[in-house]
Amino acid sequence: MSKTILITGSTDGIGLETAKRLAAEGHSILLHGRSREKLDLAAKAVGGKTQCYSADLSDLTNVEALAAEISKNHQHLDVLINNAGVFKAPNAVTKDGLDLRFVVNTLAPYALTQRLLPLMDGKGRIINLSSAAQASVNVDALKGGVSLDDMSAYAQSKLAITMWSIDQARRLPDGPVVLAVNPGSLLASKMVKQGFGVEGNDLAIGAEILRRAALDEQFAAASGQYFDNDAGRFAHPHADARDPAKVKDVVETIEQIVASLTKA
Repeated sequence: MSKTILITGSTDGIGLETAKRLAAEGHSILLHGRSREKLDLAAKAVGGKTQCYSADLSDLTNVEALAAEISKNHQHLDVLINNAGVFKAPNAVTKDGLDLRFVVNTLAPYALTQRLLPLMDGKGRIINLSSAAQASVNVDALKGGVSLDDMSAYAQSKLAITMWSIDQARRLPDGPVVLAVNPGSLLASKMVKQGFGVEGNDLAIGAEILRRAALDEQFAAASGQYFDNDAGRFAHPHADARDPAKVKDVVETIEQIVASLTKA
């Protein structure tokens, strides 16, 4: 049966490769990117049944508008893949005074997920892009009160999305399934090339695990778990993600920031 699948950050890298694989299987793909020109090129590359949505995820009001547009155009969403991410940027502080990595990698996926939940049923899947790079979250940095270097901000943002994935799964015992997935270290995305100066490993490694997470039965009863594609199995994330008090602190901070910026 054809599914409707939204993939954020799908104009290049792992997102684009995942979209191609899923479209080739007959699924309807909702492509997301910041650039309309890149979206048009991606749609041609993906083929099949695609629709394009443009939004800058560094601005949570744009995230709200994106969710509203999708909700207007679609009555049902089967899979949400929160793939968009950023490591380095010329200006790492958003107009709201927050670290860009926390906004795009953590807050935007959270806000988008909450707004799109009414379109999903218990069989749906929410797949959040985590990373092997995970570091204890400084909630003051999450709030924009402490500056971080690129790697610290990225690693903390990836632990933060893993933490809220676990919390979200707990809150949704009847589904949809919520998964945090490390698609593989140093894959050949634009982010890796710009951030680390290396060509990286085959993008197909990441695209295939995201395809499986979206469709395979193996993941249907895995809500709240973390899949480490470097190890090829479900694994324990950073210890903080298994500490209920620390998860609560981070999730409550995320909720407060999102509410303040979206007037939710």
